[in-house]
Amino acid sequence: MRMFDVIAKKRDGETLSKEELQFVIDGYVSGQIPDYQMSALLMAIYLRGMTDQETAQLTDIMAHSGDMVDLSAIHGIKVDKHSTGGVGDKTTLVITPIVAACGVKIAKMSGRGLGHTGGTVDKMESVPGTRTSLDRQEFFDQVNRIGISVIGQSGNLAPADKKIYALRDVTATIGCVPLIASSIMSKKLAAGSDCILLDVKTGNGAFMKTLDGSIQLAQAMVAIGAHNGRKVAALITDMDTPLGYNIGNSLEVIESVEVLKGRGPADLTEVCYQLAANMLLLAGKGTLAECRKMVEEAVASGAAYEKLKQMFAAQGGDVSVLDDPDKFAKAKYSREIRADQSGWLYATNTEMIGNASVLLGAGRIKKEDTIDFAAGIVLHKKAGDRVEKGDLLATFYAEDEGKFASAEEMYRGALTFRDEKPVLPELVMARVTEEGVERF
Repeated sequence: MRMFDVIAKKRDGETLSKEELQFVIDGYVSGQIPDYQMSALLMAIYLRGMTDQETAQLTDIMAHSGDMVDLSAIHGIKVDKHSTGGVGDKTTLVITPIVAACGVKIAKMSGRGLGHTGGTVDKMESVPGTRTSLDRQEFFDQVNRIGISVIGQSGNLAPADKKIYALRDVTATIGCVPLIASSIMSKKLAAGSDCILLDVKTGNGAFMKTLDGSIQLAQAMVAIGAHNGRKVAALITDMDTPLGYNIGNSLEVIESVEVLKGRGPADLTEVCYQLAANMLLLAGKGTLAECRKMVEEAVASGAAYEKLKQMFAAQGGDVSVLDDPDKFAKAKYSREIRADQSGWLYATNTEMIGNASVLLGAGRIKKEDTIDFAAGIVLHKKAGDRVEKGDLLATFYAEDEGKFASAEEMYRGALTFRDEKPVLPELVMARVTEEGVERF
């Protein structure tokens, strides 16, 4: 078998066999297939697409390119959740303790942030002392003991995806549904959970900008799960506006705690409740209405917040900062950003707001960049709010005063004011399962 022939076959719009896909992945991971040939195949896939079966087979082969985590040592059904990324998207820190408090095991591997999207592992590490790297036995023991552990992704989880993603990033082949779906789901299959809920973001702050595109991606990932014997569902959620009001690592932990105490922002609370209820539904805990009631009771009783504290304590975190947010390290400088005009805040470019937080030090531009856990933005006005000239729009936090000017320019460029009040999209726009698509 020759890579030349595989490239030509896909270039001409034909379907690749499982044997051909296995040859490609094995050869590329081992270094026998060079970057220039893999780049040619990726572009051919980008232009010609893949069938559902091709995509599912590619995903399975990528998942098996490294460690396949066997979670059978953890008793009961294990449910995982994946978000396609966004700004202010701290849902994992809210929904995983809720689901664990309802009796479903959470053995989750999460990533770090890159670009305008934040990462759960970075947020967790803003709690002093928290370890996000546990050996396998400690990970299993913790989940069996308290029902939850969230850690960083294994270094050898789906190594094929790591190599291919790096190549896609520099060959203009990122925005391809089969390649996005196989990238996400290869890691999820390798992570070993029985059920997977996907939170597919849509809008200007997401990788998928349109509802139809987001549904197409969700359908591809659900089909991969079904083909590989996993129960998978997806919710399509809005990312035209940052979720909640806090953007930045310790700031987002503080807001997550507020939701778990029953007093968080309405948008973040609703999205988290719907995600958590759907995770419980996948785990067979009842009807969607029954699962929603369980979620609300877990928060109202304080059980979900206690579960969050148990997880952080088990992983070495100083839980006193969760009880008293004033104990978090504070940014050296802050700046108030005020409105220079009156009107309705009609729309926000969420990606630009995320990038403004990165300029303040809350995220990475390059993988090796160091994050300032205290840096970030607290929003005081969001799309749909009436604003008068001089009103406080946002507060910036940074360790270096020199970072404010460029971040403010980026943030102000993200705002659109009009005389009329906007009609905002639904927070949750659709649900995708094996049975089909339900639009809300």
